Amino acid sequence: MSGRDARADRARVYRRRRIVVFGALALVLALITTGAVYTANALGAAIPAAAPAVTDPTPVAAAPQQLALPGFGSYAVGAVGFDGLLVAGDEAAFVPIASITKVVTALVLLEAHPIAAGEGGPEIAYTDADVDIYWDMVAQNGSVAPVAPGATLTLRESLEAMLLPSGNNYAISLANWGFGSVDALVARANAWLAEHGLVNTHLVDTSGLSLDNVSTAADLVKLGEIALTDPVLAEIVATPTVDIPELGTLKNSNKLLGTHGIDGIKTGTTDDAANLLFSADVPVGTNSVTIVGVLLGGQTHAVLNDAIAALLDSIAPGFHEVTPIEPNQVLAEYDTPWGDTARARTAAAASVVVWNDTPVDVEVHADPLALASRGTEVGTAVVRAGAQEVTVPLVLDATLDDPGPWWRLTNPGALDAARVAQSGSE
Repeated sequence: MSGRDARADRARVYRRRRIVVFGALALVLALITTGAVYTANALGAAIPAAAPAVTDPTPVAAAPQQLALPGFGSYAVGAVGFDGLLVAGDEAAFVPIASITKVVTALVLLEAHPIAAGEGGPEIAYTDADVDIYWDMVAQNGSVAPVAPGATLTLRESLEAMLLPSGNNYAISLANWGFGSVDALVARANAWLAEHGLVNTHLVDTSGLSLDNVSTAADLVKLGEIALTDPVLAEIVATPTVDIPELGTLKNSNKLLGTHGIDGIKTGTTDDAANLLFSADVPVGTNSVTIVGVLLGGQTHAVLNDAIAALLDSIAPGFHEVTPIEPNQVLAEYDTPWGDTARARTAAAASVVVWNDTPVDVEVHADPLALASRGTEVGTAVVRAGAQEVTVPLVLDATLDDPGPWWRLTNPGALDAARVAQSGSE
């Protein structure tokens, strides 16, 4: 081999070595770059969220309550804060309501002439004309309360004379004082009834003496609930007796007052029937329920009162205080892929008062979590019972920490799944 050929062979070998060396270097650099990219991606990637394992409490429902129904007349019973009627019979029938009319008269007067808390309201001077009204009511066999010419009573005292002994004469005198005439107050009363959705109630006088003052049992329950929202009226109808210097002692015509939890509202009597719009407070656990009801069409008030007492005594045990959620109760649990665990606990208890066999259900909503600190609100528990709804926050009882670089570098599949899930939610 000539010297020129030897030099050519050495050059070819050198070139091949350079190709191999630089190819290896390129491969190493590529691997280093890829590793660096993977490491950077892994360390900065979102970690997978842990889905909660939710515990749904079993719905609670009591056995149906057996009720002692009147067996006569029209009746309806509701409770403040509860939708609809608890019990009813012939509740849509139009019935003369007699002196229950005076509840509307009082509400309309108090709307036009409000009485501040602890005060008696405006003073009203009574004259011979009011005495004439008294004797006219006596001649018509209507209920009356005493009146004296020259006497001055506050509006509150006048309402007491109208409502407690059911003085028809005061229903007329107060209409004349407050609205100028009975007709003017009646017009306002019927407009007031329409405004409050009592479309099945119609009045023709302020006392209830006329049989054309009619309503339904369902409407009267609504009326009773409205009446109890007026503190002056609610206090008056709950008063057994009152002493007014100009009139003497006035007694409430509601003989059930103070028994069976009854604290109102108004009697009504026609020649043929005894009626009572009533309210009663019933203790239920740590709470109290206000019942409002009416029974129309008793043969006598004694018969009527016995039926109402039996009905109330059977209704009261039908209310239950249910606590479906206790404080610190575990309703969801988290178990992360890297071994952290935490539980979602209720921040407080939740209690509801339910009637009869109304079911109480709990609906749990807990969020999926990746990283979260102890005390973080992670969802809610919603308690539902009829129209009632109570929401309680769920709070994490431990921290879900970052799993650290080693777990991230050694769990590419979990990170890829988290990345896909995150992109899918965007």
